[in-house]
Amino acid sequence: MKKLVPAPPPLHLAKTVETSVDSCPEHPPLFSVRAGVSAEDALVHALLYLRCASTTIAQAVQHTSEAGRGFAWSTQHSVEMARALIDALLDGIEQHQEVKA
Repeated sequence: MKKLVPAPPPLHLAKTVETSVDSCPEHPPLFSVRAGVSAEDALVHALLYLRCASTTIAQAVQHTSEAGRGFAWSTQHSVEMARALIDALLDGIEQHQEVKA
């Protein structure tokens, strides 16, 4: 007797909720993430922001004292790890969508 294998559940990614960008404690936030943005679109934009940060950090290291370079490199490594996580997730989403098609 063959055992039936259920189909995997469909990939469902959440959408964003309204979230303030609290970058300055001196006044109420000026910016926010809009509600309803698809998770995939949010991840793509987060990856773009991390790529920009990575470029900026690399340039900052050249203009930073020896003592500050450790902080800059630590930040660079954190940005690279976040980029890798998002890349892996987006690649997984894309691969899942190709398999479905």
